[in-house]
Amino acid sequence: MMEVSDNAKGLALAVASSAFIGVSFILKKIGLRRAAKCGARAGGGGYTYLSEPLWWAGMTTMLLGEVANFVAYIFAPAVLVTPLGALSIIVSSVLAHFVLKERLEKLGVLGCVSCIVGSVVVVMHAPEEHMPNSVKEIWNLATQPGFLAYAMTTMLLVGTLVLFFEPRYGQTNILVYLGICSSMGSLTVVSIKAIGVAIKLTLDGVNQAAYPYTWFFLMVAIICGVSQINYLNKALDTFNLAIVSPIYYVMFTTLTIVASGIMFKDWAGQSLSSIASELCGLITILSGTILLHTAEEGANNSAALLPWPLDKGSISWCISLSSDNLLKNVEEDYFAALQNSPAPV
Repeated sequence: MMEVSDNAKGLALAVASSAFIGVSFILKKIGLRRAAKCGARAGGGGYTYLSEPLWWAGMTTMLLGEVANFVAYIFAPAVLVTPLGALSIIVSSVLAHFVLKERLEKLGVLGCVSCIVGSVVVVMHAPEEHMPNSVKEIWNLATQPGFLAYAMTTMLLVGTLVLFFEPRYGQTNILVYLGICSSMGSLTVVSIKAIGVAIKLTLDGVNQAAYPYTWFFLMVAIICGVSQINYLNKALDTFNLAIVSPIYYVMFTTLTIVASGIMFKDWAGQSLSSIASELCGLITILSGTILLHTAEEGANNSAALLPWPLDKGSISWCISLSSDNLLKNVEEDYFAALQNSPAPV
């Protein structure tokens, strides 16, 4: 039988992860809708959704997706796994169109196509993963001058954003919170990859728990992961989701690929044409993601601009007095206009 390459395993796991996560959004949303009919909505502080099976099914599906994504980093480089996360947006958008009856606009369709095209280009030109023989080898990669410079620059940037920019501009500039969580997220991914390799080697019979490097990477993953989630929640609480999601995806994906490329030498041995093709595919995915969220934001704004309920002005009705029954022939009534509304240009 033909042996499956590590990249193929990583690709399959990354696609499965995106499918699970995309489906989980739909299941959770249906669960939240059902729960809202029986009690207070989650947005209003209610917890009725905790008794809704579909919401728990969505949470379970999301957990499966995150586990698959974690394992994918063991087999494939970040330049292949991370961009494929955009496929979850396609899955959720398409399912929302058919299941939740949320219209997918032409701009959203273009975004989906762009993500698919970009993903195909990245997969076709992705470099082969080099599996380290031990956590000590990963530690040697992490302590090379190139990655040490990246890590020190990242920590200096995060420290500056937290101590200086966050108190002054955190509530007004979206790049402050997202800059912190994206930078910490890139360190989280390389640490998780090291832990994943350690687990795989241990399961293969080469115990890595004895190395202090394993526990160091675990500590870094926990600290950076918690910080990443904390500042992402601050961004989501302060700014519109339609703005946070695409900017965070672009920043997180870019910094993760840079960090992994420096530490694990993902592009070593590749031709310039292959690297250029990967970058073009990545830019295409990022552009498609932005188009998708732009379409969603436009749909939400259109819904918010529906004439009912009306925010401004008042309505006056002129009822035809010639009718014997004022409520019998409503079609004979005249809808006058909104008072105090500006005239059309």
